[in-house]
Amino acid sequence: MAIDDRIAACFGQPRQAVAADYQKSFRRAIVRYRQDNNLASWLRGTALALLVLGIYIFWLRFQLRLNRSLKFWLASQRNKQLLGLRLAGNQVLDPGQSSQVLQLARRIVHWGLLSLISYLLIPLLLGFFPPTQAVAEGLRGQILGFVGGFIANVLTAIPNLLTVAVILVITVLVIQGSNSWFRALGRGNLRVPGFYPEWALPTARLLGIFITLVGIAVAFPYLPGSDSRAFQGAGLLLGVLAALGSSAVATNIISGLMLIYTRAFREGDRVEINGVVGVVQERALLVTRLQTPRNELVSIPNATVIGASIVNFSFSRREIQQPVALATTITIGYDVAWRQVQALMLAAAHSVDGISKEVKPYVLQTSLNDFHISYELTVFISEPGSYRENLSGLLGALQDQFAAADLEILSPGYHAIRNGNASTVPKAPKDGAAIS
Repeated sequence: MAIDDRIAACFGQPRQAVAADYQKSFRRAIVRYRQDNNLASWLRGTALALLVLGIYIFWLRFQLRLNRSLKFWLASQRNKQLLGLRLAGNQVLDPGQSSQVLQLARRIVHWGLLSLISYLLIPLLLGFFPPTQAVAEGLRGQILGFVGGFIANVLTAIPNLLTVAVILVITVLVIQGSNSWFRALGRGNLRVPGFYPEWALPTARLLGIFITLVGIAVAFPYLPGSDSRAFQGAGLLLGVLAALGSSAVATNIISGLMLIYTRAFREGDRVEINGVVGVVQERALLVTRLQTPRNELVSIPNATVIGASIVNFSFSRREIQQPVALATTITIGYDVAWRQVQALMLAAAHSVDGISKEVKPYVLQTSLNDFHISYELTVFISEPGSYRENLSGLLGALQDQFAAADLEILSPGYHAIRNGNASTVPKAPKDGAAIS
């Protein structure tokens, strides 16, 4: 190589000084090359490589034995309570499920550790031999660059993660304070005019969801990678899914909220919705579930419930402390005195167990038909849950009373051949024999 005045000017030295420096560098490089490529250097590198391989094989056998022992131990603990996971008194995972989760974690840690140690072994072995030292340096630089970049990203993200943690703590504290306040409203310890206790739990849930969404919206910009394309793609997918299913879901949710705040019924009430009679088991945002007298569980979408007529048999006893009414109608011919019919119907009402004594039963004549008169008997029952049983008992008592009096119940009515000359006007009662 040649050194001219321009090259020497770059170093700020005379040409002879620069040439002497280059000469010394060449000599050092040649000496180092000869030292690294002699027989002793190769023997030393081979010995170190064999030593490292021996340590690696020893560790590999130990790792495989440890992994096998953990596998058998976790399998032996599958049916024991040692691996059960309980959280706040709830069984989150049974021992079998916990064993499966731990087995998966064991496999991931085992193969991840094998892959990492094996990858780190490659540049270490290549660095013992002069021809492959350049490759080893490149692999080391790649590993160090990855580790350094990861550590730098973690250190950079620490302030944002602390901000997210603070937002999370504030959100949890606000939700807990809101739940405590609404629990007090539900128990009646606090009173707000116009706010009913049964609104406390659903309102607390709705407010908790709202507070959580606000917390997520505030913390989202501080999440690492929130501006990446992966987050943007996930947000787009969620938006598409929400748009596809929002119509029916939103209708049922809004209907569920209307049912909650209109106080049409509550859990445990006996109701009739869209022809289905049962006890309300759950009043969710999307559906209302009724348990029928046959122990069937009927799920009715809230959009259907809000558009149907709702009969609540438990409302009067709970809200106004009055028994619920039960009414039935029979038709009797014109040849039977209406006072006698009323007396028989009232006697049937008094003979049925479960009829409340708080309000007296009564009979109304609701229609004068072509062939008979319609009589409506109204009674009041003590427990709304025995509505069907009391109705059945009342109908049986009516049949017994009229059969004992030798009177026909023309319900709904039938045609028969009769003597048209006989009058259908009942005989006038004798003095003092009027039936009241």
